[in-house]
Amino acid sequence: MTNIHNAQTTNTPNGSSPLGGTRGGLKVGILGAAGYTGGELIRLLLNHPEVEIVFANSESNAGNLFSDVHEGLLGETEQCFTAEMPFDKVDVVFFCFGHGKSEAFLKEHSIPANVKIIDLAQDFRIKGNHDYVYGLPEIHREEIAKCQHLANPGCFATCIQLGLLPLAQAGLLTKDIAVNAITGSTGAGQKPGATTHFSWRNNNLSVYKLFTHQHLHEICQTLNELKPATAPHVVDTLDEGFEAEGITVDFIPYRGDFARGIFCTEVVTLEKQTLIAPSDSPKGEGDRPDGNTSPLGEDGKGLEGLDIVALYKDFYKDSAFTHYSDKALDLKQVVNTNKALVHVEVFGRKVVITSMIDNLLKGAVGQAVQNMNIMFGIDERAGLNLKACAF
Repeated sequence: MTNIHNAQTTNTPNGSSPLGGTRGGLKVGILGAAGYTGGELIRLLLNHPEVEIVFANSESNAGNLFSDVHEGLLGETEQCFTAEMPFDKVDVVFFCFGHGKSEAFLKEHSIPANVKIIDLAQDFRIKGNHDYVYGLPEIHREEIAKCQHLANPGCFATCIQLGLLPLAQAGLLTKDIAVNAITGSTGAGQKPGATTHFSWRNNNLSVYKLFTHQHLHEICQTLNELKPATAPHVVDTLDEGFEAEGITVDFIPYRGDFARGIFCTEVVTLEKQTLIAPSDSPKGEGDRPDGNTSPLGEDGKGLEGLDIVALYKDFYKDSAFTHYSDKALDLKQVVNTNKALVHVEVFGRKVVITSMIDNLLKGAVGQAVQNMNIMFGIDERAGLNLKACAF
Protein backbone atom coordinates (compact mmCIF):
# COMPACT_ATOMS: atom_id res chain seq x y z
CA MET A 1 0.00 0.00 0.00
CA THR A 2 1.21 3.49 -0.78
CA ASN A 3 0.01 6.94 0.12
CA ILE A 4 -0.37 10.04 -1.96
CA HIS A 5 2.92 11.46 -0.76
CA ASN A 6 4.61 9.27 -3.38
CA ALA A 7 2.33 10.45 -6.18
CA GLN A 8 3.86 11.81 -9.34
CA THR A 9 2.32 12.87 -12.62
CA THR A 10 3.66 12.34 -16.10
CA ASN A 11 3.73 15.49 -18.20
CA THR A 12 4.36 15.15 -21.93
CA PRO A 13 5.72 17.98 -24.10
CA ASN A 14 4.30 19.25 -27.38
CA GLY A 15 1.11 17.21 -27.18
CA SER A 16 3.00 13.92 -27.44
CA SER A 17 1.66 10.79 -25.76
CA PRO A 18 3.49 8.75 -23.11
CA LEU A 19 1.96 5.76 -24.92
CA GLY A 20 3.97 6.56 -28.03
CA GLY A 21 2.87 8.49 -31.09
CA THR A 22 0.31 11.28 -30.93
CA ARG A 23 -2.74 11.97 -28.83
CA GLY A 24 -5.48 9.37 -29.01
CA GLY A 25 -3.00 6.53 -28.63
CA LEU A 26 -4.99 4.79 -25.88
CA LYS A 27 -7.78 2.61 -27.28
CA VAL A 28 -10.81 2.28 -24.99
CA GLY A 29 -13.93 0.13 -24.91
CA ILE A 30 -16.99 0.71 -22.74
CA LEU A 31 -19.55 -1.88 -21.61
CA GLY A 32 -22.88 -0.71 -20.21
CA ALA A 33 -22.47 2.58 -22.03
CA ALA A 34 -26.11 3.73 -22.02
CA GLY A 35 -26.52 4.45 -18.30
CA TYR A 36 -25.61 7.52 -16.25
CA THR A 37 -22.05 6.36 -15.61
CA GLY A 38 -21.61 5.29 -19.23
CA GLY A 39 -22.75 8.70 -20.46
CA GLU A 40 -20.46 10.59 -18.11
CA LEU A 41 -17.56 8.32 -19.07
CA ILE A 42 -18.13 8.96 -22.77
CA ARG A 43 -18.22 12.72 -22.07
CA LEU A 44 -14.89 12.59 -20.26
CA LEU A 45 -13.16 10.35 -22.79
CA LEU A 46 -14.29 12.38 -25.81
CA ASN A 47 -12.33 15.28 -24.30
CA HIS A 48 -9.36 13.24 -23.10
CA PRO A 49 -6.16 14.14 -25.01
CA GLU A 50 -4.82 10.57 -25.01
CA VAL A 51 -7.94 8.50 -25.73
CA GLU A 52 -9.86 7.08 -28.66
CA ILE A 53 -13.20 5.40 -27.90
CA VAL A 54 -13.10 2.27 -30.07
CA PHE A 55 -16.50 0.98 -29.00
CA ALA A 56 -19.30 1.75 -26.58
CA ASN A 57 -21.47 -1.31 -26.16
CA SER A 58 -25.21 -1.22 -25.66
CA GLU A 59 -27.24 -3.95 -27.32
CA SER A 60 -30.55 -2.13 -26.88
CA ASN A 61 -29.14 1.06 -28.45
CA ALA A 62 -26.93 -0.47 -31.15
CA GLY A 63 -26.82 1.88 -34.16
CA ASN A 64 -28.09 4.87 -32.22
CA LEU A 65 -25.92 7.94 -31.83
CA PHE A 66 -24.41 8.55 -28.40
CA SER A 67 -26.38 11.79 -28.38
CA ASP A 68 -29.67 9.95 -28.99
CA VAL A 69 -29.34 8.55 -25.46
CA HIS A 70 -27.00 11.05 -23.79
CA GLU A 71 -28.50 14.23 -25.21
CA GLY A 72 -25.86 16.47 -23.64
CA LEU A 73 -23.40 15.03 -26.19
CA LEU A 74 -25.27 16.57 -29.15
CA GLY A 75 -22.69 18.24 -31.39
CA GLU A 76 -19.78 16.52 -29.63
CA THR A 77 -19.56 13.35 -31.72
CA GLU A 78 -21.28 11.36 -34.45
CA GLN A 79 -20.21 8.05 -32.93
CA CYS A 80 -22.81 5.31 -32.38
CA PHE A 81 -23.41 2.56 -29.85
CA THR A 82 -22.63 -0.97 -30.99
CA ALA A 83 -23.64 -4.48 -30.03
CA GLU A 84 -20.11 -5.65 -30.79
CA MET A 85 -17.30 -6.07 -28.27
CA PRO A 86 -13.98 -6.10 -30.19
CA PHE A 87 -11.72 -6.57 -27.16
CA ASP A 88 -8.72 -7.30 -29.41
CA LYS A 89 -8.86 -3.70 -30.63
CA VAL A 90 -8.55 -1.97 -27.22
CA ASP A 91 -6.01 -1.41 -24.45
CA VAL A 92 -8.55 -1.04 -21.65
CA VAL A 93 -12.22 -1.75 -21.13
CA PHE A 94 -14.53 -0.08 -18.62
CA PHE A 95 -17.32 -2.11 -17.03
CA CYS A 96 -20.25 0.23 -16.32
CA PHE A 97 -22.54 -2.59 -15.29
CA GLY A 98 -24.92 -2.81 -12.37
CA HIS A 99 -23.64 -4.57 -9.28
CA GLY A 100 -23.20 -8.32 -9.67
CA LYS A 101 -23.08 -8.24 -13.46
CA SER A 102 -19.32 -7.89 -13.95
CA GLU A 103 -18.45 -11.23 -12.40
CA ALA A 104 -21.24 -12.92 -14.35
CA PHE A 105 -20.06 -11.30 -17.60
CA LEU A 106 -16.49 -12.54 -17.13
CA LYS A 107 -17.73 -16.09 -16.63
CA GLU A 108 -19.36 -15.97 -20.07
CA HIS A 109 -16.87 -13.89 -22.05
CA SER A 110 -13.13 -13.99 -22.62
CA ILE A 111 -11.11 -10.78 -22.55
CA PRO A 112 -7.49 -10.92 -23.79
CA ALA A 113 -4.93 -11.02 -20.98
CA ASN A 114 -3.20 -7.87 -22.24
CA VAL A 115 -6.39 -5.78 -21.99
CA LYS A 116 -6.76 -3.92 -18.71
CA ILE A 117 -10.14 -3.89 -16.95
CA ILE A 118 -11.62 -1.09 -14.84
CA ASP A 119 -14.77 -2.31 -13.10
CA LEU A 120 -17.17 0.28 -11.69
CA ALA A 121 -19.40 -2.29 -9.99
CA GLN A 122 -18.82 -3.64 -6.48
CA ASP A 123 -18.05 -7.21 -7.61
CA PHE A 124 -14.29 -7.14 -6.93
CA ARG A 125 -13.85 -4.38 -4.32
CA ILE A 126 -13.45 -6.79 -1.43
CA LYS A 127 -10.23 -8.83 -1.35
CA GLY A 128 -10.68 -12.44 -2.31
CA ASN A 129 -9.83 -14.97 -4.98
CA HIS A 130 -9.04 -12.40 -7.67
CA ASP A 131 -6.26 -9.97 -8.67
CA TYR A 132 -8.25 -6.72 -8.70
CA VAL A 133 -6.62 -3.72 -7.01
CA TYR A 134 -8.92 -1.42 -5.04
CA GLY A 135 -8.60 1.87 -6.90
CA LEU A 136 -8.42 4.58 -4.27
CA PRO A 137 -5.48 6.65 -5.60
CA GLU A 138 -4.92 8.56 -2.35
CA ILE A 139 -3.50 5.40 -0.75
CA HIS A 140 -3.03 2.78 -3.50
CA ARG A 141 -1.35 4.74 -6.25
CA GLU A 142 1.66 2.46 -6.75
CA GLU A 143 -0.48 -0.67 -6.81
CA ILE A 144 -2.82 0.99 -9.33
CA ALA A 145 0.11 1.90 -11.58
CA LYS A 146 1.15 -1.75 -11.80
CA CYS A 147 -2.22 -3.50 -11.93
CA GLN A 148 -4.01 -5.20 -14.81
CA HIS A 149 -7.46 -5.30 -13.21
CA LEU A 150 -8.94 -2.54 -11.07
CA ALA A 151 -12.04 -2.31 -8.88
CA ASN A 152 -13.24 1.29 -8.77
CA PRO A 153 -14.47 2.35 -5.30
CA GLY A 154 -18.13 3.13 -4.58
CA CYS A 155 -19.41 6.70 -4.36
CA PHE A 156 -20.35 6.80 -0.66
CA ALA A 157 -17.27 4.73 0.13
CA THR A 158 -14.96 7.21 -1.60
CA CYS A 159 -16.44 10.24 0.14
CA ILE A 160 -16.50 8.65 3.60
CA GLN A 161 -13.03 7.15 3.36
CA LEU A 162 -11.43 10.40 2.24
CA GLY A 163 -12.86 12.00 5.36
CA LEU A 164 -11.36 9.35 7.64
CA LEU A 165 -8.05 8.23 6.08
CA PRO A 166 -5.72 10.66 7.91
CA LEU A 167 -7.17 9.75 11.31
CA ALA A 168 -7.07 6.05 10.46
CA GLN A 169 -3.42 6.13 9.46
CA ALA A 170 -2.57 8.07 12.64
CA GLY A 171 -4.32 5.46 14.81
CA LEU A 172 -6.87 7.97 16.09
CA LEU A 173 -9.98 5.96 15.27
CA THR A 174 -10.55 4.33 18.64
CA LYS A 175 -14.27 4.84 19.21
CA ASP A 176 -17.44 4.33 17.15
CA ILE A 177 -17.68 6.71 14.18
CA ALA A 178 -20.93 8.53 13.38
CA VAL A 179 -21.46 9.14 9.65
CA ASN A 180 -24.30 10.97 7.91
CA ALA A 181 -24.22 11.39 4.14
CA ILE A 182 -26.73 12.62 1.59
CA THR A 183 -26.63 11.73 -2.10
CA GLY A 184 -28.27 12.97 -5.27
CA SER A 185 -30.81 10.95 -7.25
CA THR A 186 -28.31 9.91 -9.95
CA GLY A 187 -26.76 7.61 -7.35
CA ALA A 188 -29.77 5.33 -7.82
CA GLY A 189 -28.99 4.83 -11.52
CA GLN A 190 -30.92 5.60 -14.68
CA LYS A 191 -33.72 3.07 -14.30
CA PRO A 192 -36.79 4.85 -12.84
CA GLY A 193 -38.03 3.81 -9.42
CA ALA A 194 -40.50 4.89 -6.77
CA THR A 195 -37.87 6.90 -4.88
CA THR A 196 -36.43 8.60 -7.99
CA HIS A 197 -39.75 9.85 -9.36
CA PHE A 198 -39.67 13.68 -9.46
CA SER A 199 -42.93 14.17 -7.57
CA TRP A 200 -41.61 12.00 -4.73
CA ARG A 201 -38.01 13.17 -4.63
CA ASN A 202 -38.59 16.90 -5.07
CA ASN A 203 -38.73 18.86 -1.78
CA ASN A 204 -38.26 15.60 0.08
CA LEU A 205 -35.68 13.86 2.28
CA SER A 206 -35.48 10.25 3.43
CA VAL A 207 -33.21 7.70 5.08
CA TYR A 208 -32.45 4.39 3.40
CA LYS A 209 -30.32 1.31 4.15
CA LEU A 210 -29.90 2.47 7.76
CA PHE A 211 -26.64 0.93 9.09
CA THR A 212 -26.78 -1.64 6.25
CA HIS A 213 -25.40 0.14 3.18
CA GLN A 214 -23.23 -2.19 1.10
CA HIS A 215 -20.35 0.30 0.94
CA LEU A 216 -19.61 -0.44 4.59
CA HIS A 217 -17.72 -3.53 3.41
CA GLU A 218 -15.09 -1.57 1.51
CA ILE A 219 -14.95 1.27 4.05
CA CYS A 220 -14.13 -1.13 6.88
CA GLN A 221 -11.67 -3.04 4.71
CA THR A 222 -9.69 0.13 3.96
CA LEU A 223 -9.72 1.47 7.52
CA ASN A 224 -8.45 -1.87 8.85
CA GLU A 225 -5.77 -1.96 6.16
CA LEU A 226 -4.54 1.55 6.96
CA LYS A 227 -4.69 1.61 10.77
CA PRO A 228 -1.74 0.71 13.00
CA ALA A 229 -1.78 -2.79 14.47
CA THR A 230 -2.41 -1.35 17.93
CA ALA A 231 -5.59 0.49 16.90
CA PRO A 232 -8.98 -1.21 17.40
CA HIS A 233 -10.45 -3.43 14.70
CA VAL A 234 -13.11 -1.69 12.60
CA VAL A 235 -16.09 -4.04 12.64
CA ASP A 236 -17.84 -4.79 9.35
CA THR A 237 -21.24 -5.01 10.97
CA LEU A 238 -22.81 -6.44 7.81
CA ASP A 239 -20.64 -9.54 8.21
CA GLU A 240 -19.65 -9.55 11.88
CA GLY A 241 -22.69 -8.03 13.57
CA PHE A 242 -22.83 -5.26 16.17
CA GLU A 243 -21.67 -7.49 19.02
CA ALA A 244 -18.21 -8.11 17.53
CA GLU A 245 -15.17 -6.72 19.31
CA GLY A 246 -14.01 -3.37 17.95
CA ILE A 247 -15.39 -0.04 16.76
CA THR A 248 -18.18 0.53 14.25
CA VAL A 249 -18.91 2.92 11.39
CA ASP A 250 -22.49 3.96 12.10
CA PHE A 251 -23.52 5.12 8.64
CA ILE A 252 -26.89 6.74 7.91
CA PRO A 253 -27.43 7.44 4.18
CA TYR A 254 -29.99 10.00 2.99
CA ARG A 255 -31.69 10.55 -0.35
CA GLY A 256 -31.41 14.20 -1.36
CA ASP A 257 -33.73 16.18 -3.62
CA PHE A 258 -30.94 17.14 -6.02
CA ALA A 259 -29.44 15.30 -8.99
CA ARG A 260 -25.77 14.80 -8.17
CA GLY A 261 -23.24 15.11 -5.37
CA ILE A 262 -22.56 13.58 -1.96
CA PHE A 263 -22.22 15.66 1.20
CA CYS A 264 -20.94 13.81 4.25
CA THR A 265 -20.31 14.63 7.92
CA GLU A 266 -18.34 12.31 10.20
CA VAL A 267 -17.93 12.65 13.96
CA VAL A 268 -14.91 11.04 15.60
CA THR A 269 -14.26 11.05 19.35
CA LEU A 270 -10.59 11.10 20.29
CA GLU A 271 -9.05 9.46 23.32
CA LYS A 272 -8.27 11.99 26.03
CA GLN A 273 -4.54 11.24 25.97
CA THR A 274 -4.31 12.14 22.29
CA LEU A 275 -5.26 15.76 22.93
CA ILE A 276 -1.76 17.15 23.24
CA ALA A 277 -1.33 20.89 23.09
CA PRO A 278 1.36 22.40 20.82
CA SER A 279 4.94 22.35 22.13
CA ASP A 280 4.93 26.06 23.01
CA SER A 281 2.05 25.61 25.46
CA PRO A 282 2.82 26.11 29.15
CA LYS A 283 2.80 22.99 31.29
CA GLY A 284 -0.29 22.20 33.28
CA GLU A 285 -3.70 20.84 32.39
CA GLY A 286 -5.94 23.39 30.72
CA ASP A 287 -3.26 26.13 30.49
CA ARG A 288 -3.01 27.91 27.15
CA PRO A 289 -0.52 30.40 25.72
CA ASP A 290 -3.28 33.02 25.41
CA GLY A 291 -4.10 32.76 29.11
CA ASN A 292 -7.45 31.12 28.44
CA THR A 293 -7.87 28.11 30.75
CA SER A 294 -10.77 26.70 28.72
CA PRO A 295 -9.99 23.62 26.61
CA LEU A 296 -11.75 25.40 23.75
CA GLY A 297 -10.70 28.54 21.96
CA GLU A 298 -13.03 31.46 21.39
CA ASP A 299 -13.89 30.01 17.96
CA GLY A 300 -15.06 26.75 19.55
CA LYS A 301 -12.03 24.83 18.34
CA GLY A 302 -9.67 22.98 20.61
CA LEU A 303 -6.11 24.24 20.46
CA GLU A 304 -5.14 20.71 19.57
CA GLY A 305 -7.39 21.05 16.53
CA LEU A 306 -4.52 22.84 14.81
CA ASP A 307 -2.61 19.58 14.93
CA ILE A 308 -5.54 17.63 13.48
CA VAL A 309 -5.89 20.13 10.65
CA ALA A 310 -2.15 19.88 9.97
CA LEU A 311 -2.54 16.08 9.84
CA TYR A 312 -5.13 16.40 7.07
CA LYS A 313 -3.20 19.01 5.13
CA ASP A 314 -0.06 16.89 5.20
CA PHE A 315 -1.89 13.70 4.20
CA TYR A 316 -3.45 15.28 1.11
CA LYS A 317 -0.72 17.78 0.22
CA ASP A 318 0.32 15.91 -2.95
CA SER A 319 -3.08 14.60 -3.97
CA ALA A 320 -4.17 15.41 -7.51
CA PHE A 321 -7.85 15.85 -6.67
CA THR A 322 -8.43 15.65 -2.91
CA HIS A 323 -7.89 18.96 -1.18
CA TYR A 324 -8.23 20.34 2.33
CA SER A 325 -10.32 23.50 2.68
CA ASP A 326 -9.87 25.95 5.54
CA LYS A 327 -13.43 27.14 4.96
CA ALA A 328 -16.72 25.35 5.50
CA LEU A 329 -17.85 23.48 2.39
CA ASP A 330 -20.86 23.70 0.10
CA LEU A 331 -21.76 20.99 -2.39
CA LYS A 332 -21.62 23.06 -5.59
CA GLN A 333 -17.87 23.43 -5.13
CA VAL A 334 -17.41 19.84 -6.38
CA VAL A 335 -20.42 19.09 -8.59
CA ASN A 336 -19.27 18.41 -12.17
CA THR A 337 -15.64 17.90 -11.05
CA ASN A 338 -13.36 15.05 -9.98
CA LYS A 339 -12.48 16.91 -6.78
CA ALA A 340 -12.97 15.74 -3.23
CA LEU A 341 -12.93 18.52 -0.64
CA VAL A 342 -12.40 17.93 3.07
CA HIS A 343 -12.82 20.29 6.04
CA VAL A 344 -12.23 19.63 9.74
CA GLU A 345 -13.33 21.33 12.94
CA VAL A 346 -12.34 20.22 16.44
CA PHE A 347 -14.45 20.73 19.57
CA GLY A 348 -12.50 19.37 22.50
CA ARG A 349 -12.29 15.61 21.91
CA LYS A 350 -14.79 15.73 19.04
CA VAL A 351 -13.49 15.94 15.48
CA VAL A 352 -16.12 16.84 12.89
CA ILE A 353 -15.10 16.10 9.31
CA THR A 354 -17.00 17.31 6.26
CA SER A 355 -16.21 15.66 2.94
CA MET A 356 -17.93 15.91 -0.41
CA ILE A 357 -17.67 14.69 -4.00
CA ASP A 358 -19.65 14.46 -7.21
CA ASN A 359 -21.08 10.93 -7.05
CA LEU A 360 -20.82 10.39 -10.82
CA LEU A 361 -17.26 11.72 -11.13
CA LYS A 362 -14.95 11.28 -8.14
CA GLY A 363 -17.52 8.76 -6.93
CA ALA A 364 -17.52 6.81 -10.21
CA VAL A 365 -16.22 7.54 -13.72
CA GLY A 366 -14.01 10.53 -12.89
CA GLN A 367 -12.05 8.39 -10.44
CA ALA A 368 -12.09 5.57 -13.00
CA VAL A 369 -10.43 7.86 -15.59
CA GLN A 370 -7.99 9.05 -12.92
CA ASN A 371 -7.12 5.39 -12.30
CA MET A 372 -6.78 4.74 -16.03
CA ASN A 373 -4.33 7.62 -16.28
CA ILE A 374 -2.23 6.16 -13.48
CA MET A 375 -2.37 2.65 -14.97
CA PHE A 376 -1.01 3.89 -18.31
CA GLY A 377 1.51 6.44 -17.03
CA ILE A 378 -0.51 9.42 -18.24
CA ASP A 379 -0.71 12.76 -16.43
CA GLU A 380 -3.11 11.97 -13.59
CA ARG A 381 -5.23 15.04 -14.30
CA ALA A 382 -5.57 14.42 -18.05
CA GLY A 383 -9.17 14.76 -19.21
CA LEU A 384 -10.31 15.82 -15.76
CA ASN A 385 -9.75 19.57 -15.60
CA LEU A 386 -13.42 20.32 -15.06
CA LYS A 387 -15.23 23.43 -13.86
CA ALA A 388 -17.53 23.18 -10.86
CA CYS A 389 -21.11 24.34 -11.41
CA ALA A 390 -20.92 26.78 -8.50
CA PHE A 391 -22.73 29.41 -10.58
